[in-house]
Amino acid sequence: VQLQASGGGFVQPGDSLRLSCAASGISSNRYDMGWFRQAPGKEREFVAAIRWSGGPTYYTDSVKGRFTVSRDTKNTGNLQMNSLNSEDTAVYYCAAKVGTTLSTIRNPRAYDYWGQGTLVTVSS
Repeated sequence: VQLQASGGGFVQPGDSLRLSCAASGISSNRYDMGWFRQAPGKEREFVAAIRWSGGPTYYTDSVKGRFTVSRDTKNTGNLQMNSLNSEDTAVYYCAAKVGTTLSTIRNPRAYDYWGQGTLVTVSS
């Protein structure tokens, strides 16, 4: 199993970035795709997730209205990030949670597979 996150970079406050995630080798057709981030000195935190069906989406409060999570296919997804600010600076990870349990969608420990992370730096 492999997840590959890409699209990070260095941007200025107010700019946008689009992260992508490509998964391969996951045999199940039902896995949620989540995005998490980890800033220096902080714990990994939930950012957004989209259900295995490609429908319902979930966000942490600090990104609601600015970030949009989507899924092109069963194995590819995106995180569109607009109006970025310095507090969004972190390494962003995509992850896959096999199964249909909704209650754990925000819990990083519930995810089975992780990508390597892509760095997003927001600074003037």
